[in-house]
Amino acid sequence: MPSFDTVLEADLVEVKNAVEQVAREIGTRFDFKGTSAAIELKDKEKEITLFGDADFQITQVNDVLLGKLVKRGVDVRFLDAGKVEKIGGDKVKQVVKVKNGVSTEDGKKIQQVLKGSKLKVQGAIQGDAVRVTGAKRDDLQAAMALIKSELKDLPLSFNNFRD
Repeated sequence: MPSFDTVLEADLVEVKNAVEQVAREIGTRFDFKGTSAAIELKDKEKEITLFGDADFQITQVNDVLLGKLVKRGVDVRFLDAGKVEKIGGDKVKQVVKVKNGVSTEDGKKIQQVLKGSKLKVQGAIQGDAVRVTGAKRDDLQAAMALIKSELKDLPLSFNNFRD
């Protein structure tokens, strides 16, 4: 039976390159000289940590990060920004998580969208992806279009298309 996988995967190499570019820009920009503005990427947890002297500076670093990610072709909907936290003295930090993998609640949303349509396809949650199977290739292509149009808040992509 024809099938495809619906996944939520950021290009982590491009994210890493963007973070490195932001770190270089922080080092050279005049308005960041003499401040504690910094950015750090933890590969294993897929977390970007922004450091600064105040909320305003965190916002500036975040804006630079978003600009670099967009230039590198990474969708900013992959980022899940946390709260700005005080870390002692006047210093603050913000943890930004990079989404990777379809969560179970998002998988259920995808399944509900497929069940609500009149298409003859089924969705099954498999780990951090949703496998969609159907009898016809045309139904699967219609399911891809439906998922993209209904779930605009998620940067979903489709891979592993089998005939």
